[in-house]
Amino acid sequence: MLSRPFPLLSFILSPYNVSKDKHDCFILNSEGEILADVFTISNNLEGFSILLETIRSCTTLKDDIKVGLEATGHYSYNILGFLLDNGLTTYVMNPLRTNLYRKSLSLRKTKTDRVDARTIAAMLLSDMGLKPYTDTAYHNEELKSLTRYRFDKVKERAKLKSSVSRLVCILFPELEGLVLHLASVYALLEEFSGARQIADAHLTRLKTLLSETSRGRYGRDIAVEIRQAAKGSIGSTMPAKSMELQHTIRLIRELDAEIEEIEAAIQIMMDELNSPITTIPGISYRMGAMILAEVGDFSRFDSPDKLLAYAGMSPSTYQSGQLKNCYPHMEKRGSRYLRYALYNAAKYVCHWDPTFAAYLAKKQAEGKHYNVALSHAAKKLVRLIFALEKSRQPYCPAI
Repeated sequence: MLSRPFPLLSFILSPYNVSKDKHDCFILNSEGEILADVFTISNNLEGFSILLETIRSCTTLKDDIKVGLEATGHYSYNILGFLLDNGLTTYVMNPLRTNLYRKSLSLRKTKTDRVDARTIAAMLLSDMGLKPYTDTAYHNEELKSLTRYRFDKVKERAKLKSSVSRLVCILFPELEGLVLHLASVYALLEEFSGARQIADAHLTRLKTLLSETSRGRYGRDIAVEIRQAAKGSIGSTMPAKSMELQHTIRLIRELDAEIEEIEAAIQIMMDELNSPITTIPGISYRMGAMILAEVGDFSRFDSPDKLLAYAGMSPSTYQSGQLKNCYPHMEKRGSRYLRYALYNAAKYVCHWDPTFAAYLAKKQAEGKHYNVALSHAAKKLVRLIFALEKSRQPYCPAI
């Protein structure tokens, strides 16, 4: 007796801003029969309810329903949560993959939401080895949001620190030659935003300020040295630049407080996850959180090689006839945040773990550039992380 063909639901959310308020859907069964031609729903609870009712009207409780949607960042987050909450097996498609598949079906340059809806349905029907999106991956989005938010804040702070260096070169260039704690420099420049202001400052005030901000490390000698350097400075007296310097330092302090708050939230989530990734020497909870957040659910990957490909760290391959690529480059098509986290983590792991340090030295001894050798260490690190996450066992360094 033949079983009833299971229905497939194709769902597409347009990535364009003008279409962020609607979704185009398409339903067919495993025999290719159209159960519901392309229809549009609103991006609200009423539209989601209509979608669910349409699915139920085309199916029975025994049917194996598959839902596919194209990854479109934050636009697809709400509908994805709705589908998972209602127990529907959902597949999130890479837009690059759906685009290539659509082009393989026709030579015509036709790209619309309605066409994409049919394309995604065809991809589900073809059974291309797609892995369903899990609740673990969905709830992992919160950790991803925090780590990416921190990444952006740290990057913003780095730009502001560069601005401080630029302004100091104009207002008090001799200050860069003095070895001072960064917090002391910021406190000094926030109150005295130029060489002339420091030169005219009372020595007792300079000493007190430096002593408080350095926790007693700097005293009268440093205060005298700074004031003498200020009196002989070639720095310009520019009130506008001084104001910019003070405001920039205040913004840096605000970012410091925000980053500290974000990191505290990340620490709480990492404690709940209790991942063995932090047992690897050199990987802090911040870098470990970024790796875990970008990877998501490790069960989606059958092997470390697939995880490497997801990170865009696999070498590209090109061969045609007698032509072979002798110097393959990395694909770099995956998450840039994941590649950043893995490369930076590899640097610290190679510094703190003897096994990885020896591996890096071996690759360099083979004549590889440091960056190339580090990429090999990063791939080795991916294989280690994959094994730890699968076994849930802590890292045991080789003796």
